[in-house]
Amino acid sequence: MTGAPTGSALAGALQRPLPPARAAARAGRARLHRALLGIAGLGVLVALWWIGTDILAPAGGFVRRFSPAQAFPSLWDLLLNSDLPIHIYLSMKRILVGLAFALAIGVPLGLAVGTFGALEAATTPAFQLLRMISPLSWMPLAVMLFGVGDQPIYFLLTFAAVWPILLATAAGVRQLDPRWTQLARSLAATRWEMLTRVIVPGVVGHVLTGVRLAIGILWIVLVPCEMLGVSAGLGYFILDTRDRLAYSELMATVLLIGVLGFALDAVARALCRRWS
Repeated sequence: MTGAPTGSALAGALQRPLPPARAAARAGRARLHRALLGIAGLGVLVALWWIGTDILAPAGGFVRRFSPAQAFPSLWDLLLNSDLPIHIYLSMKRILVGLAFALAIGVPLGLAVGTFGALEAATTPAFQLLRMISPLSWMPLAVMLFGVGDQPIYFLLTFAAVWPILLATAAGVRQLDPRWTQLARSLAATRWEMLTRVIVPGVVGHVLTGVRLAIGILWIVLVPCEMLGVSAGLGYFILDTRDRLAYSELMATVLLIGVLGFALDAVARALCRRWS
């Protein structure tokens, strides 16, 4: 008769890797569980919104105009029977252009700052000072320099997004495994080969983390920027709904901004997982 398993045998069995099929099934169940919890959390949020604007609000009260019972039908109608898709397109274009400018500035600067210690020491105080200035405080100066239109918006979005990208890139360079660079030097790699074959591939994950942080900042800064001297965009559309006293449409636009921001962050998270 076989005795009970010893402690070492039991520990070995627990540490034995699962077969690929069982591991994939377990990972799938974990993802499904997390997704269901996320959906439940969103359901609780909508329920609290509904309770606050429908159940607890007095009959005929002003707050009832912002209830989900008013916002969801208005959002559907706006998407199908208004120019809201054009405003969405223009806002997304401004986000992508601002992010592209921030990448073009932040990644090279981050690579230089992370590589050269003297440059890091010389620029860190200035960068930290500029980073702490709210991008919205530059609005009057941006309008005086660039006039009204898209140009000041691009300037403000770039200023807002460049800092997380720059700092994440510099941190990625500093965290590179020194054995990689030593191996490249032992193989007589040129500086260009060192940059393109070792440094850039090694910091892609950090850059994407900076991009994810930048997208969150961009989406927050975009709406007030679009309330400044432009005739299209989600920020402008919010002002338009306020001026028309279309409060259900205003709430629908606020809801849409949250959904679009969530989608952008989901794309950034997927890219981070892909390259991490």
